[in-house]
Amino acid sequence: MRSAVLTEKGKPLEIVEREVPEPGPGEILVRVTACGMCYSEVGLVHGSYPFARFPTVPGHEISGVVEALGPGVEWPAPGTPVGGQWIYGSCGRCDQCVRGDQILCTGAPRRVTGITDDGGYAEYYIARAGFVTPLPDGLDPVAAAPLMCAGITAFNGLRHAGATAGSRVAVLGTGGVGEMAIRFAAAMGARVAAVSRSRRAEDETRRRGAELFVATDEQDPAEALRSWGGADVIVNTTPSTGPAQAALGGVAPDGTLLFLGVGADDLAVAPGLLVMNRVRVMGTPSGSPHDLRDTLAFAAAHGILPDVTPVTLDEAPSVLATMIEGRHHGRSVITFG
Repeated sequence: MRSAVLTEKGKPLEIVEREVPEPGPGEILVRVTACGMCYSEVGLVHGSYPFARFPTVPGHEISGVVEALGPGVEWPAPGTPVGGQWIYGSCGRCDQCVRGDQILCTGAPRRVTGITDDGGYAEYYIARAGFVTPLPDGLDPVAAAPLMCAGITAFNGLRHAGATAGSRVAVLGTGGVGEMAIRFAAAMGARVAAVSRSRRAEDETRRRGAELFVATDEQDPAEALRSWGGADVIVNTTPSTGPAQAALGGVAPDGTLLFLGVGADDLAVAPGLLVMNRVRVMGTPSGSPHDLRDTLAFAAAHGILPDVTPVTLDEAPSVLATMIEGRHHGRSVITFG
């Protein structure tokens, strides 16, 4: 099979030939249909994950078809279209795992698809039983690939932050996760504000459901959100702390500042703001298998699919290079014939 491999941090992707792996006990062999190219791969190249293993095949936004089951595995049947996600596996024994929150597993070393274990930049990959999710009928497997990371991160974050019909939700950033957060929040019945540096994405975000657009190079985001009535949920999807810091004053009483994107700088919060307005600051990781099932079902029911650009495996090294350089726009998805 053909695979794209990162041999070590800081090195470019290499296209190599490998043997198709055999699924062992408790494992599933998946023939990959498509794999989204996520900005987590940029972090992998930069060495942002101290637990990463090299060489590795990146990619955790995976859609594919079950090819074979290892010993002891009975589900899903070969031929089933499935999605794979960020979390590769967990201990199955800690309190978090037995409660169905495997993404918060504390009983085993962290295992992440495409970082500690080979992922979807290949024609086949090995998944752990219980960590692939059947795709809903009719869901386009190529366009759906980013739902396995950007989608689940946005959907799961919104519901953990308490977004409901009628909530005012402000989304900071209009990239991959931001796009998903805007569309999911609007489909949940929330009123949505999009906050970005310039008006370049205004028309697009309004089409996706935003009623308010705030360009931070023209106005103070906190003031704009206060004039809107205050945001019940502010969602930071940017890889920086600065936008969240600037918008914090726009959170409504009983509101929540939610981090889905993470920057290197600390957040400065006056305790009085938290106490007097009962404000919460929280973050969520991607999600557990049951969260992905809910995300895919919601996306299918509401016709929510990200806008993607299909690319070949041979194009993946140059696409990743433009992502690292900050010149890439849109969401690229590697497709396999």
